[in-house]
Formats: sequence, C-alpha cells, structure tokens
Amino acid sequence: MMFPKHNYVRSQKLLKMVASLDCQCCGESYGIQAAHSNWGGGKGKGIKADDNLVAALCLKCHYKIDQGAHLSKDERKEMWLKAHKATVEALGDRWPTEVPIPHLPL
Repeated sequence: MMFPKHNYVRSQKLLKMVASLDCQCCGESYGIQAAHSNWGGGKGKGIKADDNLVAALCLKCHYKIDQGAHLSKDERKEMWLKAHKATVEALGDRWPTEVPIPHLPL
C-alpha cells in the first residue's frame, strides 16, 4: 500500500518568532525553544513534525513533555496542546502569512 507523500511546512521565520516568546506553560523567559509536536504533522523517525505544529517552551517544560516519566502520554499531549494554542494566540497577527495556521482540536 502506498501512502501519499507528506508536504512538510517549514519556516525558520516562524521558529525564531516562537522562540522569542515566553514559555507558554510556566512563563519562563530564558532558553525558550520552538517545541515540535510529537503527535502527527508528518513526524517520523528522525523527522520533526511540521514547523507550524510548535509550542514556545522552556527547556524544563520541553523535557517534561518529551521525556516526562511523571506524566502519562495523554497528560504530555494535553500539556503540549495547551502550550501550542497559547503560542498561536500569543503570535496573533504576527503569525507569518505564508505559514498555514493549524487547526487542532482541544
């Protein structure tokens, strides 16, 4: 069975904008990263999800979501989704027009 090729969304501009925000989980302002989704968006072995599926996270929160031994998979996904939604809202009108805004259920 053949699967259709995923057309990845890539934008260094968006990633830099996201990394300029405060952490959308805890409010930290230092060491912010554009944390890609671990759920969908073309994510595969060694391949990050689409660049529009990111959340502004500090190192601590990013680690909690990616490696979180103290959180269930559902808790980690919920934490990322809330931060992602807050990231999209924080960028608001500054979101690059050439990058599609993802519409994820929350």
